[in-house]
Amino acid sequence: MAILPLDSGRYGMPEMRTVFQEETRLQRMLDVEAALAWAQGQVGDIPREDAVVIIEKASLKYVSLTRVNEIESRIKHQTMAMVEALTEACGRSGAYVHLGITSSDVLDTATALQLKEAVEIIEKRLKDLGRTLKVLAQKHMKTLMVGRTHGQHALPITLGFKFANWLSEVIRHLTRLEECCGRVIVGKFSGAVGTQAGLGSHATRIQKLAMEKLGLRRAEISTQIISRDRYAELICILANISSSLDNFATEIRELQRPEIGELAEPFDEAEQIGSSTMPQKRNPILCERISGLARILRGLTVPALENVVTWHERDLTQSSSERFIIPEACILVDYMISLMYRILKGLVINEERMRRNLDLSQGRLLSEAVMMQLVKNGMRRRDAYHLMRQLALKSEKEGKLLKNVLLEDAEIRRFLSEAELSNALNPEKYLGSALKQIEDVLKHSTF
Repeated sequence: MAILPLDSGRYGMPEMRTVFQEETRLQRMLDVEAALAWAQGQVGDIPREDAVVIIEKASLKYVSLTRVNEIESRIKHQTMAMVEALTEACGRSGAYVHLGITSSDVLDTATALQLKEAVEIIEKRLKDLGRTLKVLAQKHMKTLMVGRTHGQHALPITLGFKFANWLSEVIRHLTRLEECCGRVIVGKFSGAVGTQAGLGSHATRIQKLAMEKLGLRRAEISTQIISRDRYAELICILANISSSLDNFATEIRELQRPEIGELAEPFDEAEQIGSSTMPQKRNPILCERISGLARILRGLTVPALENVVTWHERDLTQSSSERFIIPEACILVDYMISLMYRILKGLVINEERMRRNLDLSQGRLLSEAVMMQLVKNGMRRRDAYHLMRQLALKSEKEGKLLKNVLLEDAEIRRFLSEAELSNALNPEKYLGSALKQIEDVLKHSTF
């Protein structure tokens, strides 16, 4: 009976869930045993014909999860249960199964194989998300909207500028993932305490051959376990990705509020229900789901960092928590990226509302633009600031257009012509380098 949402299938994408299924995990452990036998056969440590048998039998076809679980229930050791089941399947050749290595060699290298698949899926999803943001940034490069700080109207920006900032975050996350893979996704055959003593004189050659066979980098050095700073780095990167997705989702949620109404996540008007009692509701549930799951992802960084600490050359404190945090982090971040991709593909954009919101402040949004023009025309910056502050407050208090208030002020008229004032109060003329910045991000994206 399913208990957690990951077990029930409520959260997670099929491709990533498959990577971390029990059957997949067992097969990756068997893959490691097969690579070991192959490498030992190559260097002459075991007969090649026996290596061939082990390689053939290292499959779920011959070593079932049911059989492994039966053995584990008796001996209380998961890896040894797999070893015994494989040994049974190999007959006389089983004498050479798991020769010279220890459980952590199998477990850590199997984890590397899973992480290799998982990161490839995440990178693919991020690139799809990046391509979608690139299209949106291009399409809405000049779509004017209010830029807000502290939740208040600040200066005009464009919607494309917002999307380009998000795209830039995605690009950085891809770079982080690519850079960390060489450090994180590594396998090893180090044996007990890490000295490779059990593998004999061909130890380094066996490890090199086996890791090449598996398509993994080999750890340059390790104790009995791969150092957990590697996994901690990856979990922290995945948590960082989740926080960016949370950032995007939070912005969409804020802009979906009826009093703003500029963006909204897709809503199936034919079938979707927003509330069990309020028929009018169009709740941003996908964005809220992303924000909620990001809290879980960020929480996973704590046990990941705790796992870096190990007694001497190996203990088992990290094992139990990693059974949760590694699959959860990969499955959830992949799912969150997929949700955000779905949101952006169907994003509702209300350009008319954006323009209306630009006018809500009656021109006060461009107080800085007027101030800068005053300075350009000879007024001291401090004087220009305080004059504009006073007149902006007057505009708000009296409910008048800022332009009309400014035209009534003698000091403003002394420094600015009406044409200059109109130009300064045009939001299209006060975007600074925003459009160039968008173009630069688009130019440097490689999607």
